[in-house]
Amino acid sequence: MRFNLPMKKAAGPQPRLAPDYRQLQRQLGKIGYVSQGSVFERAPGQQGSPYVWTRKVAAKTVTVALSQEQYHWLRQAVANQRELERIVQQMQARSRQILFENVPGVVRRKRLGKKVLGLI
Repeated sequence: MRFNLPMKKAAGPQPRLAPDYRQLQRQLGKIGYVSQGSVFERAPGQQGSPYVWTRKVAAKTVTVALSQEQYHWLRQAVANQRELERIVQQMQARSRQILFENVPGVVRRKRLGKKVLGLI
C-alpha cells in the first residue's frame, strides 16, 4: 500500500471564492495574538491578585495571577480569540453553503434545510 500519493483533481473546476468569503479571510489576517480563557479584574478589597486569567486545562479550571500590564495584553488576546472563532464559524457556514449550491451531490427527496447545513 502506498501513502502520500498526489491527490487527483476534482472533476470540475473549484468554485471561485465568494467576495464575502475573501473579506472574512482578510479579517483573519488582521487578528493579533490570541488566547483562550477569561480575564477579569477583582473588586477592590477582594483577596488575591487584582488581575486574574482563568482557563480550562484537562477539564479543570486553572487560575493565574497577572500584573496590570499582563492583564491588558491578555484581555486583548482573549478578545481576539473570540473574534477568530466568530470569523471561522462564518467561514465554515459560507463554505457549506457554497459547497451544496455548486458541487453536484446525491439526489435527495427534500432539499437540505438551513438548520441541517448549519447556516442558522
